[in-house]
Amino acid sequence: MKKLIPFFFLIFIFNVGYCQLNFPQPDNIKTVILKPTTTNSYAPIIKLGENIQLTFDDLNADEHTYYYKIEHCDFDWTVSNLLESEFVNGYAEDRILDYENSFNTLQPFTNYTVTIPNENTELKISGNYIISVLNEDEQVVFKRAFVVYESKVTVGAAVYRSRDISTINSKQSIEFTINNSNFRINNPSEEIRPVILQNNNWQTAIMGLKPQFYRGTELLYKYNKETSFYGGNEFLYFDSKSIRNSSLNIVRAELEKGLYHTYLYTNEERINRPYTLFEDVNGNFIIRNLSSDTPNTDADYSWVHFSLSCLENLDGKDIYVSGSYNNWELNDLNKLTYNPKTGLYEVAILLKQGFYNYQYVTKNKAGYISNYDIDGSFHKTENDYTVLIYYKGFGNRYTQVIGVGFANSEKLNN
Repeated sequence: MKKLIPFFFLIFIFNVGYCQLNFPQPDNIKTVILKPTTTNSYAPIIKLGENIQLTFDDLNADEHTYYYKIEHCDFDWTVSNLLESEFVNGYAEDRILDYENSFNTLQPFTNYTVTIPNENTELKISGNYIISVLNEDEQVVFKRAFVVYESKVTVGAAVYRSRDISTINSKQSIEFTINNSNFRINNPSEEIRPVILQNNNWQTAIMGLKPQFYRGTELLYKYNKETSFYGGNEFLYFDSKSIRNSSLNIVRAELEKGLYHTYLYTNEERINRPYTLFEDVNGNFIIRNLSSDTPNTDADYSWVHFSLSCLENLDGKDIYVSGSYNNWELNDLNKLTYNPKTGLYEVAILLKQGFYNYQYVTKNKAGYISNYDIDGSFHKTENDYTVLIYYKGFGNRYTQVIGVGFANSEKLNN
């Protein structure tokens, strides 16, 4: 049996709000989706050479001219010092030529699509990337982030129940191993930077981990407390594919002032209720229209009315409707306000037809985001976990992503 040689050093572990990835966008830009073109893939993480597609709607519906711009970033999402020719073949900036106006919708819009790589733009290296959409005046309209990786190391990840007795029923911990038998790493504690994501949400990413042990060509990260996430609860959901009718978790739909209004059943807090398993897509959403095979242009918009009955003491905290539908951002558009007439927390959000996952989260004045204040947290909750391995060798000019590992808490180890 090979001996495990421990590392002794101070470890810095922290959850990151990642302000660099909170990209504001104008009110006329809606339904921004950045994901791989492969089926059932939602996270903007691709292997070098694979396709990633950006789609969005402009509610001005004027066939506006837009451009895209690709930028390579360092580990902290600041733009790297590389020349464009060092990370892209062709052009890093070009016009978006694929666009089409909506058809038979009450809310007019123009739908835009661009796929990377294309005949004018091909990425050459791995790393963090930001794609910006610019207007005719070269002003940034909005941005999105994505990750490109190479398979230079193998990453094995697994989800464990917390070993801390105080959180054994509410937290999930990620342990992982990096096998670098085909890739030389001289100083792992300085050159390797792992990032762990729960449900591909950068708002609660964990980073700052150092390898605990060497075992041959393996780096072992056998943390528990430092790599633990609150499991939260299963995501809530609704399906507005038939926008004129009540359906899954929708109490009624009404036509008001030229647009449909979709009223959801009032959600009640689940913090003191037993865990119940039901299928979800871990915060993601799918645009679809029951009566059309081209939902990008034929799916309409409606004002979706959320309401929450909550008796918890939330002094000093704001409540938000959270999910990937708006890049997990918490802002005034998805913040609930208390209505003294109904005794409920309420908000209306303009959303395109489709199937949506969402959850209620709180944020305190210090910026801490909690997914358990309202709906509780259970170790049984099904969550996706992603481990990204960043590498920057001594003297290297940019940070690579040399491997990625995936795990799901459906297979939970004790």
